[in-house]
Amino acid sequence: MKPEINKNLSTIEISGIRKFFNLIEEYEDVVSLTIGQPDFPTPDHVKEAAVQAIKDNKTTYTHNAGIVELRKAITRYTKDRYQLDYDPMKEVIVTVGASQAIDITLRTIIEPGDEVILPGPIYPGYEPLIKLAGATVKYVDTKQSNFKLTAENLKEAITEKTKCVITPYPSNPTGVTLSEKELREISEVIQENKIFMISDEIYSELVYEQVHTSIASMPGMRDQVIVVNGVSKSFSMTGFRLGYLLAPDWLSQHILKVHQYNVSCASSVSQYAALEALENGTKDPAAMKKEYKNRREYVKGRLDKMGLEYAQPDGAFYMFVKFPESKNSTFDTAIELVEKAGVALVPGSAFSVYGEGYMRLSYAYSQQTLEKGMDRIEKYLTVT
Repeated sequence: MKPEINKNLSTIEISGIRKFFNLIEEYEDVVSLTIGQPDFPTPDHVKEAAVQAIKDNKTTYTHNAGIVELRKAITRYTKDRYQLDYDPMKEVIVTVGASQAIDITLRTIIEPGDEVILPGPIYPGYEPLIKLAGATVKYVDTKQSNFKLTAENLKEAITEKTKCVITPYPSNPTGVTLSEKELREISEVIQENKIFMISDEIYSELVYEQVHTSIASMPGMRDQVIVVNGVSKSFSMTGFRLGYLLAPDWLSQHILKVHQYNVSCASSVSQYAALEALENGTKDPAAMKKEYKNRREYVKGRLDKMGLEYAQPDGAFYMFVKFPESKNSTFDTAIELVEKAGVALVPGSAFSVYGEGYMRLSYAYSQQTLEKGMDRIEKYLTVT
């Protein structure tokens, strides 16, 4: 007889994004606009720093929270960019990507029976971590509020069991973000109800028409918010798996315990690469952002000509596109797009039930790839 495993795993599936991506690999001549990975190479000076770290034998364990130089660089960077003031010695933890930062935070603050609020549609990586921490998920439908969590719909969702709210802005999959006024209103609700907020700001460097504002900069929020960020999207360093979290000292000392027994520390080589990025590569994200913005405008123009609706993206590199109503599910329509048009988008249902009827299109691809993909979508719509 087989021993039993964690029962929570029976309700957890492989990410819908990856599931669909893996499914279409068997097809030939498919233009994939599915994965949210920068198509730019990691900046040369960052790669050189990683190589130099290896040559200098900086390949041992580091402090559990990360090398001091990197923690200091993170606090300088976030203070300069987002007006956040954290102590590098006590309030910064360097993690194995932003995902690990979210995981160890949830495992620190969550107890069985708690609820965590998510604004749907939303990146599918949060729900499994919430369940593994022993909590349940409560979704807020944001389709009627321009895909934004608002103070009003948050207030309606909070119950006596609510422990935490996760906000991912700029958003994956919609690309929308929140204004300073909207963040301030949400922060007031968070403080009134004495709950935590995890603010996933991994796309903070990819905001186009406005300046990114962190909810941690709102008055009175410091003790209730954990800021999660990293270098994956901003510096095109996804494979380095280097993230970080910012939290008040009284909380971070407990998160550090979970982190310590989870991974000991982030990769030493990746830490030195990130140090180079944050100290000497502050202009690198701007060049990438300029190109993403051009691609966004191109995709928006093509979608407008096709008569397709979409969430108005303020940041990240995604378009959340509403496809014509059909008797088919969004997943089936996505398969049909692959089979009949040779183009792959992620079905919106991968981002919770509130994404049904939409498709996520990533424009983190070359202009040539985007043109080819948009041509195929247009042809599909013309003949169906």
